[in-house]
Amino acid sequence: MNGKNCSIEINIPQVSKVVFRDAEKNSGFSCRGWIMEVWKFCKEDTNRIIFALKVGLAVLLVSLLILIRAPYHVFGSNIIWSILTVAIMFDYTVGSTFNRGFNRALGSLLAGVLAIVVAQIALSTGPVAEPIIIGVSIFLVGTITSFMKLWPSLAPYEYGFRVILFTYCLIIDSGYRMGNPIRTSMDRLYSIAIGGIVAVSVNALIFPIWAGEQLHQELVTNFKSVADALEECVKKYLEDDGSNHPEFSSTVMDDFPDEPAYKKCRSTLSSSAKLESLANSAKWEPPHGRFSHFFYPWSEYVKVSAVLRYCAYEVMALHGVLHAEIQAPYNLRITFQQEIQDATTEAAELVRCLGNDIRDTQKSLKAPILKKVHATAERLQRAIDMHSYLLISTYDQPPDRQLPKLSHTLSANLSDISNQMAEIDVKLRDEQNLNIPPSQPLGSFPPAQTESYHESTRKHSRRLHSWPSREVDVFEEEGANSADFVPKMQALESTAHLSLATFTSLLVEFVARLDHLVEAVDGLSKMAKFKIQTA
Repeated sequence: MNGKNCSIEINIPQVSKVVFRDAEKNSGFSCRGWIMEVWKFCKEDTNRIIFALKVGLAVLLVSLLILIRAPYHVFGSNIIWSILTVAIMFDYTVGSTFNRGFNRALGSLLAGVLAIVVAQIALSTGPVAEPIIIGVSIFLVGTITSFMKLWPSLAPYEYGFRVILFTYCLIIDSGYRMGNPIRTSMDRLYSIAIGGIVAVSVNALIFPIWAGEQLHQELVTNFKSVADALEECVKKYLEDDGSNHPEFSSTVMDDFPDEPAYKKCRSTLSSSAKLESLANSAKWEPPHGRFSHFFYPWSEYVKVSAVLRYCAYEVMALHGVLHAEIQAPYNLRITFQQEIQDATTEAAELVRCLGNDIRDTQKSLKAPILKKVHATAERLQRAIDMHSYLLISTYDQPPDRQLPKLSHTLSANLSDISNQMAEIDVKLRDEQNLNIPPSQPLGSFPPAQTESYHESTRKHSRRLHSWPSREVDVFEEEGANSADFVPKMQALESTAHLSLATFTSLLVEFVARLDHLVEAVDGLSKMAKFKIQTA
């Protein structure tokens, strides 16, 4: 304010462009980001663009019958039913379009015939009873069709019952007002036929998207996902020493960004509905491509995927052990490293071989690979059985000392295995005798060693040997003596060691289920007439 001139001066700051940019960011919408999302969505499956273009083309073709004057004079306003039919019938795959077309044609035909019969009966009763009869018929048709589409065995024809309902209602109501129900029904039916022919022709003849091909590729992808997830899980289990493992409470379930194969395996378990839908659609498709014979066994694909899901359950269970709160010590895991790796490699190779056979529609000899898988699983079982004492903490083992490495020739005869066990037992017994004073009873724990054992365990990984950690903290706060604390620590350590037995048993169970998977794939190859692979 200027005191001399009694005037007021107001300074308006210039609005910066940055404010508008920040407002655009805070609004949550970015044109560039939206375009990138659309591009990524289309890049994942180019058939999405083809499908959209085909729908637009089909709608345009039936719309020309209205836009061009000459066809419009022939068909009249009833041709709008063709546009409605194309919009309803046109589906993503050819098989699904054929399925919808069948339900649409049959439902429209039944509804048209029923509307003509009811209309003739209503007309013969007079103008007073005519609307009553039509109203009662609409109520009965709506009730019956709605009830029948809920029947389990008629669930695949749910769309057909819906077509019967709205087609009957539209025909009977419009025929009542126009006064000629037969003519109205016939006009509706040939308009629906025109729309159905256009939809089926465009979808089947212009860049067709086959449901059978998608089912085939989806099953092959699931085989690869299960094999990759198995190898990824075992690799992380043998490499993870627990030093950088996050606390379970701060880890979001099923959110492991560093395990892409795990997410694919998880999606395999939820793909059963998709595969069944594709199989039902593929049954309506004519022979095409490599599926060149009639009555192709698409249902066998669903059976194979069901057996594969049981194998995927075992892989998910292995991932559960990998991310469990109780973990076996790292030095114990690498003791059986070679046997676990061999069983995993051979099992994953067999799963990939089965997937490749389905991909190439050929049948190969899987007996040699299956024998290798069984042999590696037996070696792993024999290793766990022969050295089961390592899984029970019955001897005082310093945690920083490496456990004896198993020999990788467990497939040798039993005398060699016995000699190896005897040598390991002698070494362990000698080391324990050297660490125990003469005045100390055998099996007791000296106080000095107890303290060093606890300190080294806590420094190594509290999560590996002190689950639940809150109980151990209570022990430390209450000042419990070593005599009470050491037995509890030994029991918790034994529990941690047994988690390795859980992991290996799940791996062996996965191998056992591969026999059923091989049988399922063989059944598919016989019914689908796969070519026999020549050497």
